This record gives sequence, C-alpha cells and structure tokens, in this order.
Amino acid sequence: MVAALNETLLEESRVPAVVADVQALIDAEVSDKSGASGLALKGGYGAVKKVSPSIVPDAVTALLPAFVAKLEPYWQEFSASGEGSFADFISARGDAVADSLLEVTDERIEGSDKAVVKSMYSKLRGSAKKHVTAALPRLGDVIQKRAA
Repeated sequence: MVAALNETLLEESRVPAVVADVQALIDAEVSDKSGASGLALKGGYGAVKKVSPSIVPDAVTALLPAFVAKLEPYWQEFSASGEGSFADFISARGDAVADSLLEVTDERIEGSDKAVVKSMYSKLRGSAKKHVTAALPRLGDVIQKRAA
C-alpha cells in the first residue's frame, strides 16, 4: 500500500520544501497569465503580497493540511491505477479536483478578517476554477516529486 500524502508531504522535515515548491508553482502560474484576466490576477496577487511579504508561504503552510486531505483520495486512486503521472491523472479529473481544492480556500476566506484579502479573492473567485485547473499539471508534478 502506498503511503498517505499526510505521512509524506506533511512530514515535518519535508514541509519547508513542499511549501517552497507550491509557492514557486503559484508564482509561475500567475506569471504565465496573459490578457485582461491575467492582468487582474497579477494585480490582485501583487496587492495581496504587498499586505505582507510572507502571506503566500504562510497561507500555503496553513492550508497545506486541508489541501492534502482533499488530494488524498485522488492520490490513492492514482496509486492503485498504475498510471505513470499524477499530473496527468489529476488533470484528467480537472473539474472535480479544482472544486475540491477551492472548497478549502472558500472556507478559509470566509473566516478571514483581512478585508483586502477578502476583497481580492471575491474579485478573482469567478475565474479561480479555470486557474486552478490550469495549475494541476504543475501541482501533480510537485506532489509526485515530494511524496516519493
């Protein structure tokens, strides 16, 4: 049986590397965006980072256990499937995986007391699913690399 993601990704010595990889993934995804929606996303991301330079790694660290819990069923199914790439596996299930991950951020934002963060999230939430879905290949690569 394959190890559960919480036993690998949340293992104390691995968390800093996982957080750094996820932050690099977020930075790359935002940087890759183009057009009007990309400009809005970049502006919102920049504004949130100005609130606090540590906001992204802090948020990733805080949300990581909930994200791992949402990804666990996909990881177990992937491991049993024998397919070669977790990136391909979750990308093929993009809508369901994106919805699962967005449940985490929606709940977190709902409980936030940071008005700037709530405002930016509210403005960007409508397009969030397509952005999360687009990030799944990179996310799958990070998880497969760090869960090994």
